Amino acid sequence: MTTIPKTNISGQALLNDSRFNKGSAFTSTERELFNLTGLLPTRVETIEEQCARCYQEFKRQPTLLDKNIYLTNILNQNEILFYKLAYDHVTEMLPIIYTPVVSEAVEHFNHIFQRPRGLFLSYPERDSMEEVLRRYDHANIDIIIITDGERILGIGDHGVGGISLCIGKLALYTLCAGIHPSRTLPICIDIGTNNKTLLNDPLYLGWRHERLTGQKYDHFIDQCVITIKKIFPDVLLHWEDFGRDTARKHLDRYQNTMCTFNDDMQGTAAVAFSAIESALQTIHQDITQQCIVFFGAGTAATGIADFIVKIMVKRGLSLEAAQARIWLLGRRGLLMQDMDNLMDFQKPYAKSKNAMAEWKLKNVSHVDLFEVVRHVKPTILVGCSTVKGAFTETIIKTMVKYTPRPIILALSNPHSKTEATPHDLLNWTNGKALIATGSPFPDEIISGKKTPIAQCNNLFIFPGLGLGVISVKAKRITHDMFAAASRTLTKHSPAQQDVYGSLLPDLTHIREICFDIAVAVAEQAIAEGVAFAPFAHRTDIKKAILANMWEPNY
Repeated sequence: MTTIPKTNISGQALLNDSRFNKGSAFTSTERELFNLTGLLPTRVETIEEQCARCYQEFKRQPTLLDKNIYLTNILNQNEILFYKLAYDHVTEMLPIIYTPVVSEAVEHFNHIFQRPRGLFLSYPERDSMEEVLRRYDHANIDIIIITDGERILGIGDHGVGGISLCIGKLALYTLCAGIHPSRTLPICIDIGTNNKTLLNDPLYLGWRHERLTGQKYDHFIDQCVITIKKIFPDVLLHWEDFGRDTARKHLDRYQNTMCTFNDDMQGTAAVAFSAIESALQTIHQDITQQCIVFFGAGTAATGIADFIVKIMVKRGLSLEAAQARIWLLGRRGLLMQDMDNLMDFQKPYAKSKNAMAEWKLKNVSHVDLFEVVRHVKPTILVGCSTVKGAFTETIIKTMVKYTPRPIILALSNPHSKTEATPHDLLNWTNGKALIATGSPFPDEIISGKKTPIAQCNNLFIFPGLGLGVISVKAKRITHDMFAAASRTLTKHSPAQQDVYGSLLPDLTHIREICFDIAVAVAEQAIAEGVAFAPFAHRTDIKKAILANMWEPNY
């Protein structure tokens, strides 16, 4: 039995409203009630029949971008059908909806734009910001994803095209954790772009101006956050794809005054650590014993490093000892204490020249990845660089000389930016490497055995985290809440049961994983005293979480 839509609109207006439109699934009674008779073909279909037709057409699309556009069109026409279709084919469609294909959607945003979704808070329209946000005040918005489009995945500054990423990521909150789409809102902050191609493109849809910086930028972000808090005082604000110079600053400024997190830093860190922990459990080692080299020293890399350091300290190391086990390389090579323009968040990992006194380097001012690997002998190598092929055969084989089972995370995405392919990494290490990647890769066959490749995808963490947060009305998001999410994800690792299994689970049971993560996060929030909603028993927490999990059916 279908549920009659609760809305006052009718006729063509109803068919144009994606929240309530059921298309050919409107019953005869509904067609009379909502003045739809004659506006639809005679036959009444089930949602399963609609999905079958849509899936057939999805398969007909010639390119991955075409598939993304097709799914977006369904989302814009009929939200329930979109989520039902995507949920029924979750493994196949998630890479289309989100990474890696969403990067193509962002790049082509201005040329494939058809229908707006979400909000654009533009600097030239800053005086009307409150009015713009109040248009959504009728809805019970629980989660907002916000971006300024400066550093989209591995493809850089794409201005207002960043809204596509927010839309795709909010879809994952619904698909993976069941949060109703009406309770989510994507927002793009339009403060210009430094992408010359966009500025010269006559079809660019954003403010045709170089990016604001300095005080003007900071004041505008403040205005955005203050106004969002005023209109949606209990919302979870999810920061996405801000630049290196701003992402950490925003998190530091707002995380103690509202419920907020940065997924590029904290979500990436939690899922990356889960992959590392799964690998370490496979080889019966602990994180406190590891030497870790990061190729890339931006917010993602330092976010993972900070997360690991906190875990090491929890397990008995001093802060200084933990930081000493981390080596970061940026554009100028190994981070050194005497370098100019180091960011505050990079300084704890910068090394003194004394640490390399015996290395006999030709160029002390630029210590490259090979030299670091050769002298440091890392057990874990993490790529957050967006430099394709940075993990060369020479570097990997040098690493294997000192580490029989190296843990290698090539996290840059899309595929065109990855530091190394799983195929090469496994061949260069004779199948010994424990691997996770940022983009999805097919299974590899090594010595006749199938080796699944774990994708270090943030969707394993943030949807469940968000579900737990809104279910107990958490007022803050802490490191230990992320740590609880990471531990829970590790429990689902196939490598726990099979040494040849993936370090991270596949997507088949993503709802179950998100539910377990939500419970762990909710319990941790309550334990830390940052949850508004009191729960006497674990059963009550589970009930509250289940009550927030929507199923896409008419």
